[in-house]
Amino acid sequence: MLGGDLVTSRPGLTRDARLLVAGQGVRAAGYGFTAVLLGALLAARGYTSVQAGVMLTALIAGTALASLAVGRFGDRFGRRRCYAVFFCGIAAAGVVVAAGAPLWVLLVVALTGTLSTDVVDNGPATTLEQAMLATEDAGTATVYGRYNAVGAATGALGALAVILPGLGPHGASGEVHGWLFLVLVPVGITGAILAMRLSPAVEASAGNASDLEQVTRARSQLGPSRPLVRRLAGLFAVDAAGGGLVTTGFLSYYFTERYHVSVAALGWLFFGVSVVQAASVAFAPNLARRFGLVATMVGTHLPSNVLLAAVAFAPTFPVAAVLLLVRTTLSQMDVPTRQALVMTVVTPRERTAAAAVTNASRYTVRPAGPLVAGLLQQLALGAPLVAAGTVKAGYDLALWGWARRLGLTSRASARPRSAAVAASSGESP
Repeated sequence: MLGGDLVTSRPGLTRDARLLVAGQGVRAAGYGFTAVLLGALLAARGYTSVQAGVMLTALIAGTALASLAVGRFGDRFGRRRCYAVFFCGIAAAGVVVAAGAPLWVLLVVALTGTLSTDVVDNGPATTLEQAMLATEDAGTATVYGRYNAVGAATGALGALAVILPGLGPHGASGEVHGWLFLVLVPVGITGAILAMRLSPAVEASAGNASDLEQVTRARSQLGPSRPLVRRLAGLFAVDAAGGGLVTTGFLSYYFTERYHVSVAALGWLFFGVSVVQAASVAFAPNLARRFGLVATMVGTHLPSNVLLAAVAFAPTFPVAAVLLLVRTTLSQMDVPTRQALVMTVVTPRERTAAAAVTNASRYTVRPAGPLVAGLLQQLALGAPLVAAGTVKAGYDLALWGWARRLGLTSRASARPRSAAVAASSGESP
């Protein structure tokens, strides 16, 4: 009833929430612009596929390391202060890339987590935003829905901005220039200003040491659902491993090398991808209510992975772009349904721990993806696409088989039934 009441009343955003949504929006716009340029910039600077893979790996590893650092020290150092420092780091990273720093310097910057390989990031700033938004919206979709919608929309506009005169590369050669990354300077400054305007209400409760200890020991809080969460974490790690092979940065590099397309074309493509992603995520709950969570996840995700592998065999860029867009209409429907599934199969007191463990499992394996993709490209330029489609399809089949044994594949599984699931796993709820 509580969730229904929140949706019906549609409360307005508080001042702090508006500032946080604005911070995520301005960051997504900047990352939407630079994520499209990143792979093309690496190619323009003459980096090999292995070097590009190392760079992209460092970017993802930096996101994971910075997120863990924020989780460990953010409340102690201060959420607002960490938020402002991170945005200042974004501005500094833009200056370093624009200055044409050597690869080893770029790798150091990448490890700070201030750059992103994807249009919408899930890094340390996102961790802080979600924690601060929870002070007024404790886990419901009301504020988080608007928060994610703004990120998707501004990220799409950022990706599209590369085609605009004066913003994207429009010379005769279509060469990508590093100075374009200076766009991150106003992004960082704006975000830091927004962070300083947040109220003390977004901070963790002062002196609540037991809560801090509880957060740092989230894994140990799992009780009856521990076997289920571990299995889900393992399955999600397989999916993330496949996804790490085909980040936005990799696709930008691949399309540039394979089809010699302009950055303007990439901008239009990733703008379309972002728009389709937003629509796909919004529509997924309708399917879940009709067919169930797992059926929606597998039924949409599996064919999307076949389409992903097919991109490697596209003879022209337009064909590859169409395959990628059609694939995207299906591939993102498992995001909200996956999150809902985790919350469904555990008891209420385990939800925070379950989210921490399953999210961490995805970050653990993802950094290796771009490096492996670079190595696979020594066999064939499109090999990472085929490998990613195969690995992610294997995840879908394994998830379906496991969920079917637990009775999670029916339409009724869209409703909370943690006690039944716990019983199926041989544990007491």
